[in-house]
Amino acid sequence: MPARSAQLDSPSSAPALDERRGEHGYSMLEILIVLAIMAVIASLVGPRLFSQFDNSKITAARTQVRTLEAALGTMRLDVGRYPTDQEGLALLVDRPSEESLRASWRGPYLDDALPVDPWGKPYRYGQAVDEIEGYESKPVIYSLGRDDAPGGQGPDADIGQVDRLASGSGITG
Repeated sequence: MPARSAQLDSPSSAPALDERRGEHGYSMLEILIVLAIMAVIASLVGPRLFSQFDNSKITAARTQVRTLEAALGTMRLDVGRYPTDQEGLALLVDRPSEESLRASWRGPYLDDALPVDPWGKPYRYGQAVDEIEGYESKPVIYSLGRDDAPGGQGPDADIGQVDRLASGSGITG
């Protein structure tokens, strides 16, 4: 053991040990290299994640439209008709003011308030083109997508069967 202690106590190795003990953390260059690597990874992965986020919003909107359509179908069984354009989707959650409807209305037909689309806009409601004369056609529930304007592609596309809208119930921005 004396040889080892002599080696540690030698003047040539003492400054090297003291210098190493004073080094704590990472150098600025090491931090910048790690940040550059993280930026490259984020630039490669980020667009894929955002496109998945847009796709999930579109899927959520389609699901909510189907839920609203099912609730309208249930309400129609009770009331005997679909809401007018003036009554709209509010008839699913609000008791009608018309006395003849009030007696047969068994709502609310949704657990919560009317949902908004994934972009924060209310769903729209319009009458469909009559496909068979004399029969009431199913109304159209739709969202104008992310841009809240008719038409569009991808997340800006309209969601719902907007091509079935009657000319008087056309898409309005």
